[in-house]
Amino acid sequence: MPNARPTIVIVGSLNVDYIASVERLPVAGETVPATHLIRRFGGKGANQAIAAARQGASVSMIGCLGHDAVGQTYRQRLRAEGIATAGVSMAPASPTGTALIAFDRQGENIIIVSAGANGELSPAMVRSRQGAILSARLLLLQLEVPLPAVIEAMKIANRASVPVVLNPSPLRKGFPWGRCALDTVIANSGEAQIIFGLGLRSISAWQRKLSGWRIERIIITRGAKPTLCISANGHMSVPALPVKPMDTVGAGDAFAGAYVARRVESMDELTAIRYANCAGALATLKPGAQEAIPGRAATERALQNIRRET
Repeated sequence: MPNARPTIVIVGSLNVDYIASVERLPVAGETVPATHLIRRFGGKGANQAIAAARQGASVSMIGCLGHDAVGQTYRQRLRAEGIATAGVSMAPASPTGTALIAFDRQGENIIIVSAGANGELSPAMVRSRQGAILSARLLLLQLEVPLPAVIEAMKIANRASVPVVLNPSPLRKGFPWGRCALDTVIANSGEAQIIFGLGLRSISAWQRKLSGWRIERIIITRGAKPTLCISANGHMSVPALPVKPMDTVGAGDAFAGAYVARRVESMDELTAIRYANCAGALATLKPGAQEAIPGRAATERALQNIRRET
């Protein structure tokens, strides 16, 4: 019997976040005082896994934690969210990854990441979990773990025609664009323009680049501005949910998780992006990444409010 719920496999990072609240972000060489400091679980891979799980998807995680107390606690946290952790390895010689985050009163942030155990994720570890990828409805990736592991996961998925969604963040040199087929790329406007070397006005140029790089579509998030989706079949602009952000950490991860959760339910592209826009916006209303990620019910309420207003 097939799974009652769709299955998403996520290959990615797991970090412990240390988050400082500041009046304003420092410039180079400047020291600023923090008004608060908290510790939270994060990492783009785990954030997106939790976001998808809270939207009702069945999620399996492939990644690497340190063989330390915080790594054991993190594994338990994932299980509590309903995420399968058989693919999460424990690295004996590296600590769990760490992120240092500062955000200001406007909700803008800067992030410094120490990979730790995330840097131990290898192609062999990914191959050991290829059964999960081959049976998945969708594979979701980011670039916060070593590229060879990301590429291996893409190759496995491509061989089985499993759709691959890539969030190419943080930006990394050396990604083999065009060597593997991608169903969807999700990037913010800055990332998208750096990767593709294009402005946002020439849709035909984007379509040619997507075709050459074997990408079905690109979704470009732009904060409070409408989200753009460009594919060979055309393009659309999807309004964002208007909010007053408190903390933008994890908003993009909430977007990606909600988007893939809706995609594996065979929702149309427009509806999936509308859900994702709402999830991303709601995630900015609380501090922290995972703590702020909304569930399906809250996301649907926000979407219904938009529909009533329009």
